[in-house]
Amino acid sequence: MAVVNEKMWVSDIVKEIPKSADIFREKRIDYCCGGRISLAEAVDARGLDLEEVLKEISGIDQHEGSGIDMRYLDEAAIITFIQNRYHRELLNELSALTPYITKVARKHGPNEPHLVRLETLYKTLKNEMVAHTSEEDRNVFPLINRFMQNPTSALVETVKPHVSALESEHEVVGDILKEMRDITDDFTPRGSACGTYQLVYARLEKLEKDTFDHIHLENNVLFERVRSVI
Repeated sequence: MAVVNEKMWVSDIVKEIPKSADIFREKRIDYCCGGRISLAEAVDARGLDLEEVLKEISGIDQHEGSGIDMRYLDEAAIITFIQNRYHRELLNELSALTPYITKVARKHGPNEPHLVRLETLYKTLKNEMVAHTSEEDRNVFPLINRFMQNPTSALVETVKPHVSALESEHEVVGDILKEMRDITDDFTPRGSACGTYQLVYARLEKLEKDTFDHIHLENNVLFERVRSVI
């Protein structure tokens, strides 16, 4: 059983207790791109009560629905998991959700301008993630596999800029998702919202969760292993 304290990095807490990501997401604590800070620092930045947050995390059943423990997979298996669990589902959802986003923006945007901004953000997110996942699948992930099997000095110089570029792209995506949450009042539709409006908000919230979990797995598990060898 993992014991959490205020000095642990937020990203490390999520690695130890994956379900803690739900608590951090609810409290708007970044556990992926900005997760390499202590819990105490993260809580203080949000103006939260440290003891209360620690109590919530300690109350998590660490055996219930914990899923696959990535610490016991090698890099190739982690990459396969990322591609099957996140890349494929992400691309399918981005395509399927597009017409609903457009419909809501056109129908309700004239009276609710934030929905027009939401559509713009969504299109940017979609373009970023389509290009990003394609680059990972075609070039970077095969390169990481080769590097981890044979970490030569030549491959070090090839891998480093790729990992840095991907992490920078993750920050861009994280900022888009944070703005989406801000302008939608935490993905809370107004009381009289139609079914499509409600569906869009619910699916965007799930998209946010999956994307943050996806980024956390890459930044704080896969890329961290790469950095440990460089």
